[in-house]
This record gives sequence, structure tokens and C-alpha cells, in this order.
Amino acid sequence: MGCRNAGSARFPVKLVFCCLLAAVMAGCATAPPKNPSNLCSIFLEKEDWYVDARNAQRRWGIPVPVQMAIINQESSFVEDARPPRYQFLGVLPLWRSSSAFGYGQVKDDTWEWYRTKTGNGGADRDEFEDVVDFIGWYAHQSFTRLGIAKFDAYNQYLAYHEGHGGFRRKTYLSKPWLLRVAQRVAATATRYRRQLSTCQTSLERSLASD
Repeated sequence: MGCRNAGSARFPVKLVFCCLLAAVMAGCATAPPKNPSNLCSIFLEKEDWYVDARNAQRRWGIPVPVQMAIINQESSFVEDARPPRYQFLGVLPLWRSSSAFGYGQVKDDTWEWYRTKTGNGGADRDEFEDVVDFIGWYAHQSFTRLGIAKFDAYNQYLAYHEGHGGFRRKTYLSKPWLLRVAQRVAATATRYRRQLSTCQTSLERSLASD
């Protein structure tokens, strides 16, 4: 009797501890930017993101607005984004449609390819710095393998979504919805570029004064 009472007394404590731990972990998550449609607003809110994106541009040559337009499309800047689950009878959740995860919705095998080739073995798909570096690296591969200009957000996104083999086979031509998405990414990159031109000087000045 005494053992059962002790066990039942411990259970709520354990449950409370787990709930508190989950709350703390949730609090540590990086919230998406409040105004994802404006690049200046994003970087004023998250100055370290500007540094990370600028570093990726310097390393790989893909413009910051193109990087950010791809992330906006893939995850809406949600760090742990995943594809939805298939559902049985529209109710019971089953497996997910792919292993895509994180800011860039990168699949497991593609992420391992990046980590192996760059030596960045500790990179995580829910770390913004790692994801913008990945996008820059992947765009560089698309440039060297497929000849896609690094500022060409439209075709860079198609290669990002379909993979290099799919892009060569022009699989996107059978997906009108994907062509519309790529147009949207290109339009976002253009808007982001205009916006960044109005605030980049002040962002650089702010960094220099830190």
C-alpha cells in the first residue's frame, strides 16, 4: 500500500517536470519574423540573420534576397517545419510525405551530401546559419552543374525543388503548380532586393558600431 501511494505521488511530479521541460524547450525555439514580407523588417528584428545570410553570399555568391525568398517559400521561416502527414480516412495521422525538415525543408540524404562535401558535420537544419550556408552551397552546385545564374531565383528554385537530375530532365514542365511557385519565389526575391537596397547601409553601419 505504501509503495503504491509513493508511486502515485511521484507520477504527478514527473508529469509536471516533463511539462515544464517542454515549455522551456518551446521558449528556446526561434520565433518566425513578425513581418516576413519585408526583408528590412526581418533583419532589423533578427540582426544575426543578416550576418549569416551576408556570410553565405560572400562564401557562395548567391544573393541574400534569393536565399531569403527560398526560405520564405519553403518554411515561412519556421525553424522546425515539416511536410504534413498523410491521413487515414482523413483523421488518423500516418507517415510524412518526405524527410524534409527545417528552414529550408531539406531532405535527409541531401543534407548529408552537404555535410559530407563541406565538412560541416555539425550542421543542423533548424539552425538558420547552417541553412543559409546550405542554400548558398546548393545554388553554387546548381551554377556549376547546370549553369543556372546565382541571381536567377526562378530557375534556382526549380533546381532546389526538383534536384539537379530532375531539373536536367525538366520534370518541372509537368507541374504547372510548381512553375507558379517558382514565379512567386522570383517575385519575392525581387521585392526583397528592392527592400534591402533601402536598409543595407544602416544594417552595415549598425554592425560596424557593435
